[in-house]
Amino acid sequence: MWNEPSKERLSKIPGLYETENIKPADKMIHLHFFIGGCDWYVAEYDGEDLFWGFAILNQDYEMAEWGYVSFGELKSISVKGVEIDCETEGIWRVKRASEIDKIRIASGWPRSTPPPPGKKASDLVLKVQAGHFPDFQDLFAEVTSPYSDYSGMDPNPIWEKAKGK
Repeated sequence: MWNEPSKERLSKIPGLYETENIKPADKMIHLHFFIGGCDWYVAEYDGEDLFWGFAILNQDYEMAEWGYVSFGELKSISVKGVEIDCETEGIWRVKRASEIDKIRIASGWPRSTPPPPGKKASDLVLKVQAGHFPDFQDLFAEVTSPYSDYSGMDPNPIWEKAKGK
């Protein structure tokens, strides 16, 4: 594993079930492990081997979920000699789950503030890929709604990019 978190860093993570009364969107995410199109975000730790958090495997936002993962299993992941990585403290800051775009999009949570203009199209592409707009008509309804952050956008290039056309 690259950048394995230190014992001191691990000790700052709440124990299992310590955050169970906190809404998922407000849970603090302490670690981010990743490899390829897979991400694991850690909110709790049993102090030995078990993490609890959010996982997105193979960029499958529709099947992403909260659950448990073994630290030992994460450390053992290697794909063609490339090992899993953990973002260092200098790069990763502890933040609420709703502040992490991948978790927010997979969970279907709205942005607390509208997306910046350059980010709107990529945000919609991720939402289509995550299954939030299963049909073109659903995407069309989103971009034609005057109440949407995406009002007025052309749905055609977004749909084509999301579907790989």
